[in-house]
Amino acid sequence: MKKTYLLLSLYFLCFTQASFTQTTTQIVADIVQEVNENSQLKTLAHELLDVIGPRLVGTPQMQKAHDWALKQYANWGITAKNEQWGEWRGWERGITHIDMISPRIQTLKGTQLAWSPSTGRKGITAELMVLPTVADPVEFNQWLPSVKGKLVLISMKEATGRPDYNWEEFATPKSFDKMKKDREAQENEWSDNLQRTGYNRRSLPIALEKAGALGIGTSYWSKGFGANKIFGANTDKIPVIDLELEDYTMLYRLVEHGNSPQIKILAESKDLGAVPTFNTIAEIKGSEKPDEYVILSAHFDSWDGGTGATDNGTGTLVMMETMRILKKLYPNPKRTILVGHWGSEEQGLNGSRAYVEDHPEIVDNVQVVFNQDNGTGRVVQISGGGFLNSYDYIPRWLSAVPDEITQHIETTFPGMPAGGGSDNASFIAAGAPAFFLSSLNWSYWNYTWHTNRDTYDKIVFDDLRNNVILTAILAYMASEDPEMTSRKKRVLPINPKSGEQSTWPSQRSPNRKGGL
Repeated sequence: MKKTYLLLSLYFLCFTQASFTQTTTQIVADIVQEVNENSQLKTLAHELLDVIGPRLVGTPQMQKAHDWALKQYANWGITAKNEQWGEWRGWERGITHIDMISPRIQTLKGTQLAWSPSTGRKGITAELMVLPTVADPVEFNQWLPSVKGKLVLISMKEATGRPDYNWEEFATPKSFDKMKKDREAQENEWSDNLQRTGYNRRSLPIALEKAGALGIGTSYWSKGFGANKIFGANTDKIPVIDLELEDYTMLYRLVEHGNSPQIKILAESKDLGAVPTFNTIAEIKGSEKPDEYVILSAHFDSWDGGTGATDNGTGTLVMMETMRILKKLYPNPKRTILVGHWGSEEQGLNGSRAYVEDHPEIVDNVQVVFNQDNGTGRVVQISGGGFLNSYDYIPRWLSAVPDEITQHIETTFPGMPAGGGSDNASFIAAGAPAFFLSSLNWSYWNYTWHTNRDTYDKIVFDDLRNNVILTAILAYMASEDPEMTSRKKRVLPINPKSGEQSTWPSQRSPNRKGGL
């Protein structure tokens, strides 16, 4: 009798495994076919990036993006909601137009920084000044009153507008080395002089505003042709503009040579006061284990120098397309599949931190979190994130992914826990297994990360389609896995700088009223 029962159990186990393998093979084939023959990525990219545009937290465009996502999910039969996590400083970008009017006429390339005060419709016109070289704060404070009624350039005049790879290709080794040494000396002197003023990059604009300056000009070069990083202003009344390197350095030289350049700035914007901020959460309910969760993760917000295409429009598109395909091909998952489109990642992971803080009942039952953030490239690296047993389940899930995708992916186990760079860190700090799907570079750091060049034309759709296939299959495999993933963590090594034991990231509360 016992022998018969054992044989029946073994038969049932083999039958179940064979059935699962057959189902997985079919699901994987269907996912690949759907992605290759019916991709919605380009349509979604156009609507999100071309029509809605950048998604700076606190702006009407951010709210439009949240509402657009709800509509898309409703069209696919997926339950979704906008969940408020806090408030932020509301601001709406208007027209920016910058012209040099003396010693000649030229329209300049630049824009106002996020949350910059408006010039009003008449704009402002004034002569330019640059920061002086000073011996100490006393000398700088004696100079400060001279900025009254002027526009002040506060960034260093770059030594070259050519990225290093261009010098390396065309310059002689001697010339390249000389340029780097001269640039390093210039950067050190600039930093030392700023320190001698008694101010830093954040406090200096405020001091100039109090001294009566009419506006501030900056240029935060991103070390690539025409690429500048665009962040936020911290003045209360006067505009802060960023000028592309070639125009900024021209103006700087004109000041140095005594040509007294004048520019006119029209920078319209609206301060909207405190506005509510949201995460968009969509859900495909689990059929067998609805209270266990597979979470797809990508931040929804962006800076607004470009349209936020690769940071993080592409991550958003991958997760939305993955949810569409899973709903169509795998509508009754074993576990609940959630997607989080987080608000205000750029200001400190605020959206995902708030979600983790507000939903411990979900976080405590997370099977896995897959987060994608860093650009348009195909995924090439997955780390175990410091979870000791991740070497067991991640390779098992990856085994179902077609070889043409996994051949590009390097895995490291157990790896190290993520720092605070993206939203998976919010979940890791709460103990949930969360993993970063790291993409191929595609010159991300120099050309698109937080820059004026982060636009639709930088998207590589073949790579995005690969990422959708990967993410959809991983989500399916994680949902169907008969076992719950382990939360056991590795013991971290000694920190060589401090000589003390390294520690896992601690959970931090979100800044729910930042920017106000």
